[in-house]
Amino acid sequence: MTDLTLLGIAEAGRLMARGDISASELTNAFLKRIDAVDRKIASYITVTSDLAHNAARQADMEMKGGVRRGPMHGIPIALKDIYETAGVPTTGHSHLKKDYVPAIDAETVRRLKDAGAIILGKVGTHEFANGAMTPDQPFPPVLNPWNTRYQPGGSSSGSGAAVAAHLCMGAMGSDTGGSIRNPAGYCATAGIKPTYGLVSRCGIFPLAFSLDTAGPLAWTVEDCALMLDVLAGHDPNDHGSARAPKVDYGAACDRPIKGMRIALARGWHESDVATVTPDMKKGIDEAVRVLKDLGATVDEVAFPDIRDYHICGRVIITTEAHAIHRQDVIATPEKFGYTTRRRFQLGAFISAEQYLSALRFRRQLTLDTRAAMRGYDLVMTANHWGAPETFEEPQAIFHFLGKPSLTMPFNVTGQPALTVCCGFGSDGFPLSFQLAGRAFDEASVFAAGAAYERVTPWRRHRPKL
Repeated sequence: MTDLTLLGIAEAGRLMARGDISASELTNAFLKRIDAVDRKIASYITVTSDLAHNAARQADMEMKGGVRRGPMHGIPIALKDIYETAGVPTTGHSHLKKDYVPAIDAETVRRLKDAGAIILGKVGTHEFANGAMTPDQPFPPVLNPWNTRYQPGGSSSGSGAAVAAHLCMGAMGSDTGGSIRNPAGYCATAGIKPTYGLVSRCGIFPLAFSLDTAGPLAWTVEDCALMLDVLAGHDPNDHGSARAPKVDYGAACDRPIKGMRIALARGWHESDVATVTPDMKKGIDEAVRVLKDLGATVDEVAFPDIRDYHICGRVIITTEAHAIHRQDVIATPEKFGYTTRRRFQLGAFISAEQYLSALRFRRQLTLDTRAAMRGYDLVMTANHWGAPETFEEPQAIFHFLGKPSLTMPFNVTGQPALTVCCGFGSDGFPLSFQLAGRAFDEASVFAAGAAYERVTPWRRHRPKL
């Protein structure tokens, strides 16, 4: 029999619908692989075997009785350990929350369970989605499954590594400055940062209220779309939640892209500020060719300076994170990792005037981005500069003072942005690009990403552990 852990969500759903495999068989396959392999990369903090077995048996009974909840029914997934999960420790990878066990589920977790998804466990993150993988935290660092001497990207590190190593079929992440797309890119998975407000953040540890987004990582673009079908929707308990029309994202993946117009922001990843590696440049150029062959128009378009988005986003994140964590940092500083504590403390030195200036600048950047996109459906750019960082001590506390983030523009503007693997470099590490759409137009983003994946071979490559 085919290794069940190599199936995608869409394919596994079809097999279960026909009765060819069961949710219990699928769940057992993943739990066995976690037991055999995860010690090499430490992606899981908590494995909820008993809960997963029970949920799988329930799914099997329902499907045998003719009840089919949808494409996520019986699908094993993992949760970034900032998602509150009833009866399961939710630690934020921090000593501060090491013994915290929520009584209720985050809204996204509730929706996934209602759709029949099987929760395998909680996966590693950077401390409160803002720190770094350092020895003064309660759990070991997550390692990159393509080369365990390297980092998997943060802060949804466990989500990216677990999906890539086929230790789950999909995983929930969060993205405030790129924390879904960075590990997706470094681990060769797909990952979507939805439009700000499309997915509830209720019950997810916050980092920056005006930028936080929740979204899925999975092996394919289509699988991300199927997860987002379940997750999207208004939540009155989330003050940032938007009311948007219901869209069938899974169906959007089958849309042709002939006639689609894509603005290539080459000036972001090839400039006098910084330039992607030659392998990444080649991968992006080849991806442009593929999209053109599929009937899309791709033109180079000038956008605001990448540094403007980066500086604007960092000021907002730093200020809001300090406001959220200030009291705990003052009362119990020893319960934070040193790097996390210093990053939170930095916000104390940003004035109200500077914060408000960043918010005003954000509005201007959003308008300027919209103007640059006039006549285009999507924006395309590199996902990251090159290979991930190695695990070296001490790690840079303020690493974001180096190269500007290629993911930050779409946090600042709130647009949906998807990471798509476009090959592998000579060093063996994944190459990835981003596709971003207009607000609430995830459908076009998924259509282009899925079309690219269907005609390229990269989804057949998996890390060997």
